[in-house]
Amino acid sequence: MGNRVSTVGLLRMPWLVETCKQVKILDDLKQNAGDRFPSSDYHPPDRMNWMSGLNSQRIHINKIVWPGTHDSATNQIGIPIITRPFAECQSLSIYDQLVWGVRALDIRVQHERKVCHGPIASYSIDVVIRDVKSFLSETQSEIIILEIRTEYGCQDPPEFDEYLVDQLGELLIHQDERVFGKTVAELLPRRVICVWKPRQQSAPPKAAGQPLWSAHSLRDDWVDTDLPLTKFESNLQRLSEQPPASSRKFFYRVENTLTPQTANMSVIVEPLARTMHRYARLFIAQCFSRGFADRLQIFSTDFVEEDFVDACIGFTQARIEGKA
Repeated sequence: MGNRVSTVGLLRMPWLVETCKQVKILDDLKQNAGDRFPSSDYHPPDRMNWMSGLNSQRIHINKIVWPGTHDSATNQIGIPIITRPFAECQSLSIYDQLVWGVRALDIRVQHERKVCHGPIASYSIDVVIRDVKSFLSETQSEIIILEIRTEYGCQDPPEFDEYLVDQLGELLIHQDERVFGKTVAELLPRRVICVWKPRQQSAPPKAAGQPLWSAHSLRDDWVDTDLPLTKFESNLQRLSEQPPASSRKFFYRVENTLTPQTANMSVIVEPLARTMHRYARLFIAQCFSRGFADRLQIFSTDFVEEDFVDACIGFTQARIEGKA
């Protein structure tokens, strides 16, 4: 036992040293440069209706900083203590996330229409759809980006396009580049931008006017690392290479997350997530100070917290007020 523990400790040591080094650099940056930005002190009086609170007639879709969650439907996934710590990225239900102000969801499915994270499956996609519809029935002016993809290594659920259209029906905002220049009020009463990303390479892109949006309409650059500064700077670099949100005709997501790496024995999601939480506002502030705050659009996190949501809403308010 002693030899095994020592071996594990030796394997982790370089990663722990590097992680501590990177955390210190980020903490120093936060202390010296600060993590404030225009409207960073804004806190919505009602997160459940924050789009309405900012005036849906003034909020253009391409000016919103969408608070998002990564692997959104992983609450209750796996077996507690045994597999859940390795697969759970959110502790709140989809409905509760939306009530907290989340407006961009990342849903993974497998062949049997169950949500999943990697090989670990959970509840039916019906639960997600039910939560989305319940939330929308209780609000009037909130719009949601609902991205659903077939998880890597899984087969596409059969006839899933038809299922989504049947379930969401009149709530769907149809694919159209003109949507980006419209206000929330101009899109109502339709409420859901549903992006469906099947794994089948032969799946044709969705034509304009179709109820579901194509995979190319929501893009990101996933950085596979468990090192905070590496992720932070890589995200900034890749974001800086994007066109401004006001001119591009697709959504672009940045994920304020870290990815567990088995080689470093950093296999439990939540401690890594908590490490990155403290740098979310710093990331937005650095976008401003480095001159590309106009690029940020969807900003996602694991184990979402209210302060993360408030930061995104504050940034959105700054854009509406012409401060950013």
